[in-house]
Amino acid sequence: MTDLSSLLQADRGQSARTIHIVDPKGFDAWLSGQPPRARAAAAAQKLKPTGYASAILPGDGPEDWSVVTVVANVDKLSPWCLAKLAETLPEGTYRVEGREPGTAAYGWLTAQYRFDKYKTSDKPATGPRVLLTGEAASIPETLRLAEATFLLRDLVNTGADEMGPAQLESVAETLAKKHGAKLTVTRGDAIEQGYPMIHAVGKAAGKGREPRLIEIEWGDESHPRVALVGKGVCFDSGGLDIKPASGMRLMKKDMGGAATVLALADLIMGAKLPVRLHMLVPAVENSVSGEAFRPGDVLRTRKGLTVENSNTDAEGRLILGDAIVKAGEANPELLLDFATLTGAARVALGADLTGLFANDEALAKDLLAAADSEADPAWRMPLWDPYDDMLKSDVADMVNAAEGTPFGGAITAALFLRRFVPEGVAWAHHDIFCWRQANKPGRPKGADAVSVRATYKMLKDRYGS
Repeated sequence: MTDLSSLLQADRGQSARTIHIVDPKGFDAWLSGQPPRARAAAAAQKLKPTGYASAILPGDGPEDWSVVTVVANVDKLSPWCLAKLAETLPEGTYRVEGREPGTAAYGWLTAQYRFDKYKTSDKPATGPRVLLTGEAASIPETLRLAEATFLLRDLVNTGADEMGPAQLESVAETLAKKHGAKLTVTRGDAIEQGYPMIHAVGKAAGKGREPRLIEIEWGDESHPRVALVGKGVCFDSGGLDIKPASGMRLMKKDMGGAATVLALADLIMGAKLPVRLHMLVPAVENSVSGEAFRPGDVLRTRKGLTVENSNTDAEGRLILGDAIVKAGEANPELLLDFATLTGAARVALGADLTGLFANDEALAKDLLAAADSEADPAWRMPLWDPYDDMLKSDVADMVNAAEGTPFGGAITAALFLRRFVPEGVAWAHHDIFCWRQANKPGRPKGADAVSVRATYKMLKDRYGS
């Protein structure tokens, strides 16, 4: 992993090149106030008052230069407004003129993420771009956010051959040791007896990729208990209801929920938030073999309900159901789950917006406010009670996926999960995509950390000192 601490440093007056920031409304006044050589340089580089536009400005000497960049609003810097500079400027040290970078420091760091684990190129690596800040006290928190983002991206970007259930367990073990937390892993006969749906989904995978439930517990038992549950389908073939090749192409990312809660756990423990953390990852591979569960099978659940399996490609909600029941047994104050769950959510909201479902108005309000504050967007979706009827089964308590209609898929998936949430527990379900299909400043194509900063902000606001 990149040494992030070298990329964001306290400003102690050391030599650095200047970053001038200007927004569209102040662009003309700024330009008219520049010396002729700067205006000529801006014109030569076709600088326009549009977002992320930038130009190198000459100084008095041949090696003396600075850079100007256009941001949306100089009064409220976004996390991404300096990210393109961090990707394109020459190696060196920089400071923002006349102000602190604030949240833009996060985007400066994440813009320098590279996933080159499998690259064999001899091309030399780009040198670091260092940003200075006078807000030294904010550096550790910004670094923690970036490190958690890098961890999530690395986990999701890694191919399923090297990121199966055992590897997720290894990552959790490393985090537990790092923070002095308790790690519990349930597998084998215990998973079959205690978590029937996790077993059913994962039993077709080969040796070494057996299903398991990974748990981390940390913090003072007297503090409010917060449970985080993340879908850990390390690869999803669709099972016997097999996906087409195009649908399988990105299914290494189907453990994005697991990566999200691992990143959040690292943040929470690193910040020593006064909570009793319970992180749960049901880790499986949804494979095809003679052991695979079948359409029409009736599955038992940890809660005691029965589920008629109407679609083997609706497996994520099954493993989450058992894990949510386990989380609820400890009576958490807050229960949050994260899952790359439905294509229906992507049809409704696209790749950028998290679909947020919640059974508690205060929790929903707090999460949406944090999403807006952190530029980590979410959109609330309804837990529409009349759609519960779409989960009826002729032979069991319910089906796992509504049959006969393609409508409301994200909602019915959330309603399925709601049946496993203990009564009286504040719960939110995040239907995430966890992937970026094209590069954006600070957010390269590939694994994408969504809901992490918003959820962490909400938890800090609720429980932080």
